[in-house]
Amino acid sequence: MYNAFMALNLINIRPGFNKQITDTAAEGQYVDGDFVRFRYGFPEKIGGWSSITSDTLAGGVRAQHQWADLDGNRYVALGSQRGLYIYYGGAYYDITPLETAQTGGTFDTTNTSPTVTVNLTGHNMIAGDYFTFTSVTPPVGAGYTAANFTDQTFEVTSSTINTFTITMATNAGVTVAASGACTINRYVKVGPIGQTFGFGFGTGSYGGASGLTTTLNGLLQDDTAGTGGSGTSITLTSTAGFPTSGVIKVGAEFISYTGISTNDLTGITRAVAGTRSAHATLAGVEYYTAWGAASLSSTVRLDPADWALDNFGQILTATISKGRTFTWQPISNNNNALSVRCTIMSGAPTKTTVSIVSDTDRHFIHLGTEVTIGDTSSFDPMLIRFSDQEDFTDYQPTSVNTAGTFRIDDGTEIVGAVRAKDYILVFTDTAAYTMQYVGAPFTFSIRKVGSNCGLMSSHSMAFVDGVVYWMDDAGSFNAYNGTVVKIPCSVEDFVFNTANPGDLGFNYDSGKIVYSSHNSLFNEIHWFYPSNTSDEIDRCVTYNYSEKIWYTSSLARTSYYDAHLFNKPYATSFYAEGVPTFPVIQGVTNTSGSATYWTHETGVDQLDNGVTTTISSYIETGDFMIHLDGDGEYFTKVRRFIPDFQRLDGTATVTILLKDYPSDTAASSSLGPFSVTSSTQKIDTRARGRAASLKIANLSSGETWRYGTFRADIQPDGRR
Repeated sequence: MYNAFMALNLINIRPGFNKQITDTAAEGQYVDGDFVRFRYGFPEKIGGWSSITSDTLAGGVRAQHQWADLDGNRYVALGSQRGLYIYYGGAYYDITPLETAQTGGTFDTTNTSPTVTVNLTGHNMIAGDYFTFTSVTPPVGAGYTAANFTDQTFEVTSSTINTFTITMATNAGVTVAASGACTINRYVKVGPIGQTFGFGFGTGSYGGASGLTTTLNGLLQDDTAGTGGSGTSITLTSTAGFPTSGVIKVGAEFISYTGISTNDLTGITRAVAGTRSAHATLAGVEYYTAWGAASLSSTVRLDPADWALDNFGQILTATISKGRTFTWQPISNNNNALSVRCTIMSGAPTKTTVSIVSDTDRHFIHLGTEVTIGDTSSFDPMLIRFSDQEDFTDYQPTSVNTAGTFRIDDGTEIVGAVRAKDYILVFTDTAAYTMQYVGAPFTFSIRKVGSNCGLMSSHSMAFVDGVVYWMDDAGSFNAYNGTVVKIPCSVEDFVFNTANPGDLGFNYDSGKIVYSSHNSLFNEIHWFYPSNTSDEIDRCVTYNYSEKIWYTSSLARTSYYDAHLFNKPYATSFYAEGVPTFPVIQGVTNTSGSATYWTHETGVDQLDNGVTTTISSYIETGDFMIHLDGDGEYFTKVRRFIPDFQRLDGTATVTILLKDYPSDTAASSSLGPFSVTSSTQKIDTRARGRAASLKIANLSSGETWRYGTFRADIQPDGRR
């Protein structure tokens, strides 16, 4: 690599990171860095980002979609575990669908306290749920008017089967009980913020029924979080013959108890088998014994909240993962449209994993859905159902329409789908299929194109210039352009394994939150993922498909959308302890976290609501050495180096890291950091070692850089 008889040596360093080999083996390559990219073979600091508004959204955004209506108005839909929001004209709008209204509520207040108890039988809410009031008659004498309740969103702070509490903006003026009246509209439930594991059948309920049966004597509320009802009691019609402790099954839900008091089962724990639902009065109860008890280990994956967002013409379509599908339609008067919430898609299945629009032929497709529309118990995770052409409300196949179904068989569930050239690529957890419109009488043809290449998450793929790229659930990267191929990855172990020191690894238990997107401005595909010790996205791995190189960073984004309708990429980040400012929630806590919306590739730093934070970037090479005899035994003397920056706004620091032996886990010594500006011609050094590496960093705000070559006065300095 080096001519030992020339004082000045050009050190050629190949673009991209190589983390698959040792630093010594990676001679002439970059091995590490943060917040850098490569263009034309040379590294540079990435572009900055700026918050789009001063508001933060409720929850963690897992899906983002941009589209325009017939009038050219541009919209962004953002879906979190808390709701569905529209970004339009510089502001947010809450279009989260609401459940069917529940009437008959009354209020309890306590003098000088902002806590108000709502009495409503079967309200089906738990702490942290959002809802709105309508048709409110305020509690008499408490000092509240109807305006204190209506046209506002509240967070439930605690709940029992027939009551829940809220926090008002002001204290009550008197203590009252069961006063006033109200109707509530609960926000639709989306799911947990992250991927978790719940209690499954494990040892199973298979054949475990004892023959002891009875009914509930009172409604049992939903227990979505797995905590509601725990430690309280359930009243049965009769407990005759039931042991003093055990497990019962109500509907599909398993509930344990530790005691009996008359007809009450006491010390209950809800959803011990992972199933959670509300149960009506007189619902059937079965007792389970011995080996048939519900599993007490966390064996069932509970997927994170997610949305499948698309547009059918100018209409937004929004499917909650494993839930219902909704629509929202802009109209000419946007102010009116933006005040209207999503509504249920008429005639559509009520449980679907993901959905997508086949836009060339105008079919709406549900992937992983119900055999019988409207019957969630008939859910088949491998069934595909598509609507009639031009009509997303008609899914019943007839001789005069193009609606239909088919079932794929490689895998256990459909994970996601993406529109490609003239087909849709459908992924299961093990395979990939093409779905292509062919017209009557079959409407679509489907063909398996790859096995052992299952999709990591519903958002872990991207379509770019005729090629689909994705991260699979086995820990590798794939591409499809007529044939499925594995993409060689020079950072694969760093991303997916923890075998070597410095490899951060991948949290497979949170793999369903991985988000991929294209950055067409720089020919990049990003995969944002959770590292081994994180339950939330905290890392990014990037493939530059133009130069076929890889690099990594600590950029953490829960959703990312390419420069499409807007001239820059738009992305979201999540703060688990953040308190959202939109929508305005009465009594809101930080339990749901908050999301900030960013425009990327703008400026050189992070600008959040007027506050600048430096983006600190660096890059580091592998070791380079003198090769007089071909074995690298000689010591190296670096007397000076000549920096070459194609662009340097501000100051860069250059550090020379020295090693005596490859087995040194860190530099034996270092020289620098040396400050380099655009006017720096050379840096004199007195570096000596068997091997040396180079680290270039920029740590100040308002600065950026793009590096070129590195020339150094390098000479052999003996074997000792």
